[in-house]
Amino acid sequence: MMARSLRVAPEYIEKVKSALGRNSYPSQQSLATDTDFSLSTVKSFLTGKPVDYLNFVELSKKLGLEWQDIAYKKPETQANKPQPTNGEASPFITGTPITPPRYFFGREKELKRLFNLLKRHPLQNAAIIGKKRSGKTSLLHYLKNITTTPAEQLRLEQKSDWLPHPENYRWIFVDLQDARMQSREGLLKYILESLKMQVPTPCDLDHFMNVVSDNLHSPTVILLDEICVGLQRCPELDDCFWESLRSLATNHTGGNLAFVLATPESPIEMARNTGHSSPFFNIFGYIAYLGTLTQTEARQLITSSPIAFTDEDVEWILTQSCCWPLLLQILCRERLFNLEEGENDDNWREEGLQQMKPFADLLDS
Repeated sequence: MMARSLRVAPEYIEKVKSALGRNSYPSQQSLATDTDFSLSTVKSFLTGKPVDYLNFVELSKKLGLEWQDIAYKKPETQANKPQPTNGEASPFITGTPITPPRYFFGREKELKRLFNLLKRHPLQNAAIIGKKRSGKTSLLHYLKNITTTPAEQLRLEQKSDWLPHPENYRWIFVDLQDARMQSREGLLKYILESLKMQVPTPCDLDHFMNVVSDNLHSPTVILLDEICVGLQRCPELDDCFWESLRSLATNHTGGNLAFVLATPESPIEMARNTGHSSPFFNIFGYIAYLGTLTQTEARQLITSSPIAFTDEDVEWILTQSCCWPLLLQILCRERLFNLEEGENDDNWREEGLQQMKPFADLLDS
């Protein structure tokens, strides 16, 4: 069913206004006269206010614009979408990054610092550094999702008001392990589509820079995961590519663009070790180092179990995991399974330690 009214998307308002002169309309009144619409209708159209669907289409046509391209489309909010499930959600997640915010625990200090960089203008860049399986990807997802997740999908008293106007932010999560992100054109198209901007033909670096420079007017954060893969295996993502992204963030988007990347080592060292010299890797003024959770954070995770653990079990889990989030999740999962099966022995401890072995490097500190 077609909407009865449409409005120009904010990122296309300037383009629409400039189309007046390009199409030989010296004033808004001249366009109103030519279309037989009222001046107020034309003004509403040009300033992004809703107008009747048929009027919107006609005005777009007069200005040589495709109405489908410039019309505002309600953004899809991932966090609000009902998540398909095969049953009850798992309280302890061990094999994949944690995406539902209610199952993410800790990192309060890092979150305060990161959101402090992103809530003020200009947005500032940050890097998240940590060992493999230390929770870097989960933290990127949490940054993206927590501020727009409805309260009923969060834990009681879980903080979500990190940003003053979260609805204005755009978050783009880029996984550079995804083969589609490993070509220059594929990555640029993905970013433009995520921003609801028109994809140019050809979608090369020059055209991408022009589109984003002209149309990015709201705070936007690009989250780069597995960036070391992009540097090691993706020849199209060369120094010229990274230099252009740096230029975009620092000079051409009015302070509205920031990057947050996840890496096992400092961005400068990572670039040097992979033969890159782009100044892009010098723009990360804050680095969050992910270590273990605090005792308080670790206990919050443990007590989220739907079946309470004994004090003795809690202390054993804390000791054996050294408060690493993944190891906490593994041991809690095994204890919960043991309780749900009605088993009262300590075999779960032996199984938990066995399941931790592939991640023993986390304990080598």
